[in-house]
Amino acid sequence: MRKATGNFLQTPIGIILTLNAIWYVVMWIAGIPINWIISLILIVVEIGVAFFLLDRLVYFYSQFVLPIQNPKHRREIYNRIRVFEKGERGPTLFVKNGKVIMHEGEDEKRGPGLIVLDTASALVLRTDSEIKDTAGPGIKFTKPHEYIAGSVDLRAQLQFIGPLPDDQFNSDSPKARARQETTSGLTRDGFAVAPSISIKFSIKKPLNKNIPTESGVISGYGYDETAVRNAITHEIMSLDSHGNPVRMEWNKLPAHLVVNLWREYVRKFKLSDLFAMGTSRNGLQTIEAMINKRMANPEVIELDDTGVSTNKTQKSLEFQQLQERGLEIMEVHINNIFFDNTLEDQVIDQWRADWQINAQNEEKQLKEIESLIDAFAREDASKKFATTSASQYAKVPSSRNPFVALQLLIKPIKEELVSGNYEQSEVGDTMRKLESVWKWVLDNSGESKSKP
Repeated sequence: MRKATGNFLQTPIGIILTLNAIWYVVMWIAGIPINWIISLILIVVEIGVAFFLLDRLVYFYSQFVLPIQNPKHRREIYNRIRVFEKGERGPTLFVKNGKVIMHEGEDEKRGPGLIVLDTASALVLRTDSEIKDTAGPGIKFTKPHEYIAGSVDLRAQLQFIGPLPDDQFNSDSPKARARQETTSGLTRDGFAVAPSISIKFSIKKPLNKNIPTESGVISGYGYDETAVRNAITHEIMSLDSHGNPVRMEWNKLPAHLVVNLWREYVRKFKLSDLFAMGTSRNGLQTIEAMINKRMANPEVIELDDTGVSTNKTQKSLEFQQLQERGLEIMEVHINNIFFDNTLEDQVIDQWRADWQINAQNEEKQLKEIESLIDAFAREDASKKFATTSASQYAKVPSSRNPFVALQLLIKPIKEELVSGNYEQSEVGDTMRKLESVWKWVLDNSGESKSKP
């Protein structure tokens, strides 16, 4: 009873009636005559004025509750505050990075509500019978019986699937075995391999990222209303471990498509082909490249059952599915490959054999190159020697004296060795021999020993 009385006294009617009652008691005690008809009219006018002022003040101050920017939103927040007083409000929610944050029981309310989304979030609203609006970053006012059908994160997503680096192939751990089975596939020669795969994807970005949302917010991550709507509303059904159909969430589709493509392509290669060396691209690199092409292009080159290009094009159904569901995959990387330990030893032995063969081939190529360089250097040296030796003959008259001819031959060679950039250890022995020949020529020619 006291609580009800206190609540009544806090209302405009309670305040006005209480003040008037106190005033009339004072007038009665003071013996002042009271005109009850005029007093009743004044009370009614006061109540009307109080309610009008309260209504206008609520409208004025309600627009400062949220960062709203247009008259429509001012009316909406004003209506939400009025409904809040009656206890008939809908849910008040906050969506951060695509995750809905709420108090307990908020999702059960079906009155007019309010949703605040950060710049990385978007969602779709629905009723029990139909899909309604799509909302991007900013503020969204919901109508009665509207609730969230699904929300998405507008940021680029990086997802890892498959075994962890510390996992063992065919491990006894149920979690490790489950991770292995996620990406496990068979090669053309029947060996099971399981890679760890990283996938970078996101909701499809608009061509113009500077278009504001209904709330006037421009998201740096890009907001495409159609892509968000398709990602949430275009459901994909898959089978669980018991064969029952289950709904696949929007961010599970990229991994589903990538794993199916991995299994499709790994069947075209033998185990040894996946790690083949000495080629421009081994099997793993080919598979990774083809998966990325299938995700980003409407048509790709077809590979036959042995992984060889047929030079024919085929439609990429995966690209079409991503487009229809408002998604795009930026890149896919195949990282670690896990398989049986005995097979791993065989692959390592094969690598060693391939490395040895490649090393021997490279050694043979280097020797051939060295031989060619040596032959070219000898030819170049012979040409240079002939040019240097004959340089003095054109400067003096021809002579039949053999000693003069030898002097003209030896002199430019000595000058070249002295002025050239040669190591002393290489030219020292040659210079001594030339000096000896030079001395012999001078002695036998009967000329002075002084050098010309």
